[in-house]
Amino acid sequence: MRDAGSPEGLVREALPTLGALDFRLIELLFFAYREFTSDADEILERYGFGRAHHRILHFVNRDPGMTVADLLDLLRITKQSLSRVLRQLVEADLVRQEPGEADRRQRCLFPTETGRALTLELSRAQVRRIDAAMAGTRPEERAAISQFLMAMGTDREATRAWFAKKGITKDPAP
Repeated sequence: MRDAGSPEGLVREALPTLGALDFRLIELLFFAYREFTSDADEILERYGFGRAHHRILHFVNRDPGMTVADLLDLLRITKQSLSRVLRQLVEADLVRQEPGEADRRQRCLFPTETGRALTLELSRAQVRRIDAAMAGTRPEERAAISQFLMAMGTDREATRAWFAKKGITKDPAP
């Protein structure tokens, strides 16, 4: 809606929180993600690293020996963007690349002990926030949260394959 005294094309009215679009959920997700990543971001900053480094460390630690090709498919990033970040992790001796056993052209990624320790430090920071947010939730509420997150994140085949490989299901029970 344009105000009578406003220049052409200038909008002064805010979008409603609830209406045709649910901005409440969008903003809940936005701020939850911001806080979820902030704890790890502070740790990463000490190393001069960012979230891309974190993602690579996370998945290499969750599946040592995964190939560069598999990581590219899982993270949906370009070789160019992976190359720079991976080089930094290798130079910092957090990740090592080894040729594949069956196909020597493959590059398989393994965490070092230092890379494992950093990954655990980052994960512990995030788990503290998750545990605090989940405190007092009942099992059925946890199940609903897991179902929601799984529904939000399983559009891609690589993600579904990862969840199946790692035994990640909608049921939050260990």
